[in-house]
Amino acid sequence: MIDVSSFGQRMQRLGPFESRPHLAVAVSGGSDSLALTLLTQEWARARDGWVTALIVDHALRPDSRSEAMQVKRWLKRQGVSTRILTWQGEKPANGRMAAARNARYALLEDECEKMGILHLLLAHQMEDQAETCLMRLARGSGAEGMAAMSPLAYARHVRLLRPLLGATRQSLKDYLESRDQDWISDPSNDNPSFERVRVRQSLPQLARIGLSAQALAASADKFQRLKRYLEDEAAILLAKHVSLAVAGYAWLEPAFLDEPLEPQRWSLARLLACLGGEGYLPAAHQVEKLCLAMADKSWRGATLGGCRLLRHQGRILVTREAQACQAPLRLVSGQGGLWDGRYQFRCSVGKGRGLTLGALGSQGAQQLARLAPELKTNAGVPFPAWASLPAIRDARGVSALPGLGYKRSNRSLEPLTELIFLPRRALTGSSLLLS
Repeated sequence: MIDVSSFGQRMQRLGPFESRPHLAVAVSGGSDSLALTLLTQEWARARDGWVTALIVDHALRPDSRSEAMQVKRWLKRQGVSTRILTWQGEKPANGRMAAARNARYALLEDECEKMGILHLLLAHQMEDQAETCLMRLARGSGAEGMAAMSPLAYARHVRLLRPLLGATRQSLKDYLESRDQDWISDPSNDNPSFERVRVRQSLPQLARIGLSAQALAASADKFQRLKRYLEDEAAILLAKHVSLAVAGYAWLEPAFLDEPLEPQRWSLARLLACLGGEGYLPAAHQVEKLCLAMADKSWRGATLGGCRLLRHQGRILVTREAQACQAPLRLVSGQGGLWDGRYQFRCSVGKGRGLTLGALGSQGAQQLARLAPELKTNAGVPFPAWASLPAIRDARGVSALPGLGYKRSNRSLEPLTELIFLPRRALTGSSLLLS
């Protein structure tokens, strides 16, 4: 059974932490996340810190709200502060699970930013890691995929910590029983229509031939070491050959194509994920195919990972593919968010009525070039990158394009107090030292 002492050792490997740390824990109400919350609470208390539990109500099931309230009552009795975050708006008919996951992480990360919390703990455990390994293996993944989930990752405003990757599901249930704490069982965890559930149900059979959850998780840990090495190599290549513009596009120097294929592939995958606003990297075999194609002098351009790449002015321009951008958002007074996984924005109080924020688009770029031709030379942004820039529109059309410094009138930019390129995935890994 896991205990506070062994949990403390796991947390030490994920440090450093500030004095009197404030940590957030993502809580579903299942045994894993409730055990993580109580363990984290004990760990934080010993350091004069505290924990906030964040419960996401996806509003996908009729009883989701009542379950969230039940978890909140449980944690209140344990002395844990809790906030319930609700996924608002219409839910997609297709790809609902992926959309729910993206919404969940966005809600959690935004709440951490609002509260000034630097560490968000996630309750993935050993069997989760083993299941991820098997799913990646079935897809023919390389080193990165087989590394599965990282114990430490960086989001836009917060560190993502997974201290339970070495703990079994049963050990967490045993811990909760020792604390006399019940939990909620999600019926979707037994639904074989989901790939992860089918893989989970196969684990006992695989364990009989030596492919136990522990063995699979140990393999993931070894791949993590290889991944860290390749990440470092990729960071060096990115620093040498990539110029990232604050408007949200990048230049690749021709010498990038002379680098060894493997770190080149890793570098390009991270660049595409960053500029494409995606949380995940594009498939390794697709990126490798693109790297090989780019080395051919006859290559002119391609699209991958929601990005467009083309030879331009002696270099390779990498920009967001306009057609893949998120649909325009209606601006709401005093509210903000992350548009297209790339731009953090906030609407001014009392402004935003009748306005939208969305991609300029190819047609809009052509119209603006005719309306203000001086922007082509004065703005410093290559024309092929215009179409994916965020534009403010009203009933008359484009009223402002902050990335080009264009505004129809002196008041056109007033609706936004903030619009900055802050993608969901950073170009390289980060480090953070707190005192």
